Amino acid sequence: MIYSATRSAVISYGRLGKSLRPVSPPLNFQLMIKSAQGTCSILVVENSDDFRAGLADELRQLGHTVTAASERSEGLVLEDRAQFDLLVSDLVNQGSATEPEIVRSFKMAVTSSEARRAIADLHDIIEKTFSFKLRRIDAAQPTDQIREKIELELPSNLTLMNGVLEYLVDRVARLGLIKVEQSNLFVALDEAFVNAVKHGNRNDTTKLLRITAELSAREAIFTVEDEGEGFDVCEIPDPRDSANLFKSSGRGVLLIYNIMDEVEYSERGTRLRMVKRPEGLRP
Repeated sequence: MIYSATRSAVISYGRLGKSLRPVSPPLNFQLMIKSAQGTCSILVVENSDDFRAGLADELRQLGHTVTAASERSEGLVLEDRAQFDLLVSDLVNQGSATEPEIVRSFKMAVTSSEARRAIADLHDIIEKTFSFKLRRIDAAQPTDQIREKIELELPSNLTLMNGVLEYLVDRVARLGLIKVEQSNLFVALDEAFVNAVKHGNRNDTTKLLRITAELSAREAIFTVEDEGEGFDVCEIPDPRDSANLFKSSGRGVLLIYNIMDEVEYSERGTRLRMVKRPEGLRP
């Protein structure tokens, strides 16, 4: 079976909290021959009977055909394994003595055949996989003791952003940092993502957008990094200046500064760090 792209993810359990790292490589949309119509054939490899059955059922509800195996060796001996469009494999790795935690690594890959899935369809599959996994984590740990780290690498495509935004805002709300109906966090993150895609990577889908969220009950730290040429933040026109009232540039950055508690650009302007805290913990 030949894979043309690889996606990996990590969820770690233990006293250090949990981290989630889905990776999506830059995609050439000219190669996406088939649309999102129809079903995707998925092989799920997981040694936990309950989780294997539950995840398989969740993916089937999305309309996909799912084959489940309890061990990787079982999946490898399948004679028709070349038919699968997506592989979800669970690898257990014991941490080192200095970092005693169990790390589960999910490796996802798409075949190079004509059955390559459209990006929106693949996003639904990845989102379903991790939301199902995180429901189990949320049920097992007190919210105020959780430290969560999420790392995303995505193609510069705005169609992916809404799902990512909703996911991140939901994670922040679950930790009690914000009340969704009273917060403008969605607006600030949206401005940051759009600026990175449009102005940083200039909508080039071969360039990645890297998003990191470090979450706890005390604060949420977001880092957004693009692969563009960068810019001088000081050169952004002040939208509050009467000479710039009818200019669109600069308004998004102003919104970010007004909504977030801390905002910091890297020297090149390709990385933006934002911090959001609950009202009672703001300086």
